[in-house]
Amino acid sequence: MNPQVQTFFDPATFTATHLVVDSATSQAAIIDPVLDFDAKSGKLATRSADALLEAVEDQGLTLHYVLETHAHADHLSAGDHLRRRSGADLAIGAGIAQVQRVFAPMFDA
Repeated sequence: MNPQVQTFFDPATFTATHLVVDSATSQAAIIDPVLDFDAKSGKLATRSADALLEAVEDQGLTLHYVLETHAHADHLSAGDHLRRRSGADLAIGAGIAQVQRVFAPMFDA
């Protein structure tokens, strides 16, 4: 396998999201997708995530995985949006459970 990596930079958060493609099979994964957030209005948007889905579609790819490398303090994740729109599996390491235990009381979750 010779993966091709396309990087999408989000200037609002200075975050890089990666589209990893196996060109032999046209299978793909997205790593660390950004959910757009306007701090002034408090509104969420999916422009960045939708651009990723457009790239997947334009290239005739099948999105199999959306991967989160860790809990992100610098941006919100669009992982669930991508999972719902594409049917891809969404995954993050088991260590997220500890992060959730620490932060859940702060957010009344």
